[in-house]
Amino acid sequence: MRAVVIGSGIVGAGAAYHLSRRGAAVTVVDACCQGGATQAGAGIVCPWVDHPEDDDWYRLTREGARAYPALVEELGEDIGYAKVGALLVAEDPVDLEPVRTLLRRRHAEAPEMGDVVDVDTPTELFPPLSDGLSALLVPGAARVDGRSVRDALLRAATARGARLRTGIATLTGDGEVLVYQADTENGTRWSPAVAAASPGETEPVPADGSEATSWRQSAPLAAAPAPVAPASPEALRLTGEGVPVEADVVIVAAGAWTGEVCRPLGVELPVFPRRGQILHATMEGVDTAWWPIILPRIGPYLLGFPDSRVVVGATVEDVGFSPRITMGGLDEVIEAGLRVAPGLFNATVTETRVGLRPVYAPGRALIGPLSERVVVATGLSAYGLTAGPFTGEIAAALALGETPPIDIAPYAPA
Repeated sequence: MRAVVIGSGIVGAGAAYHLSRRGAAVTVVDACCQGGATQAGAGIVCPWVDHPEDDDWYRLTREGARAYPALVEELGEDIGYAKVGALLVAEDPVDLEPVRTLLRRRHAEAPEMGDVVDVDTPTELFPPLSDGLSALLVPGAARVDGRSVRDALLRAATARGARLRTGIATLTGDGEVLVYQADTENGTRWSPAVAAASPGETEPVPADGSEATSWRQSAPLAAAPAPVAPASPEALRLTGEGVPVEADVVIVAAGAWTGEVCRPLGVELPVFPRRGQILHATMEGVDTAWWPIILPRIGPYLLGFPDSRVVVGATVEDVGFSPRITMGGLDEVIEAGLRVAPGLFNATVTETRVGLRPVYAPGRALIGPLSERVVVATGLSAYGLTAGPFTGEIAAALALGETPPIDIAPYAPA
């Protein structure tokens, strides 16, 4: 079975890994577009606090989290995965009651979350926190390094014969793959909103959380951009002839660019980018490796990693294909981070990252066949590092004609 995977983010890498394990001849094609979501993800694996009114969304993220321990063992290398627990914090303890009730309801079917307990002095677990916060500890929560996971999955796939190619992959009407040369020196700037009459960026509007449906996922900071004209290969100014890549099956896991890749099939997939800006800071001489994840009711989240590193983020912005770090975005992240953890005031900002999270307009992830030979897998939004490898496994099963590990009907293309 010859399989082509378009996109080498967390979902595409997961698909390549599972395809290669089943003996498929795999080719992964990635355009190296600026703004890929995987490289900018924080790495929070704590699905039990989210999607209280959407069991299908929750099931996907829960199973994604549940699959990680076995995946870590299979890969046999450090991918930054560690069960450090998560502190749900609030200034008013009353605000913790809804999520406490949710966790109690879900515990029987997800005992891996651990026994949720109140924490009287959360600063003992995460010293920079503000005094006086109330907190619940979810001990089963984990953090993971998204880049390390993706790279490990791709290494394992190539060890079984998978090939990695850099280029802009497009589809023909019957699902054949054509690959055009990409500008790898400066990073490919393939962004449909720029190539086809950009509507321009909208000014961020602070979210008050009134539209939030999950503990850590607040409403976007800006209104959705105006509709953008479809970007054809001609509009993207592709030069030369596309090189065909033979494939019996194709998995499109191109993140926010998935709709553009699949348009030649005659389908309109309303997948759009949601920008997230995030920063990394270091606290010299402080051991942050086992600090728990900090999840306030409404952003920002904070989590520790080895090397005295703390991650703070992220913005939630609907501004089109614009993978830029902005003054306003960093201001929002820093101000909100210091409000929750004033002890980070003297931490050194060492890195900023930005990613375009793929969002499927109907609301859930998008996983399923588009034709007899093309499968799509994207739309994980802020939950890519939680459910990405598992979603890749689902896509691989579909491509090979196998029964997927969960019912995919709720995620089928509309």
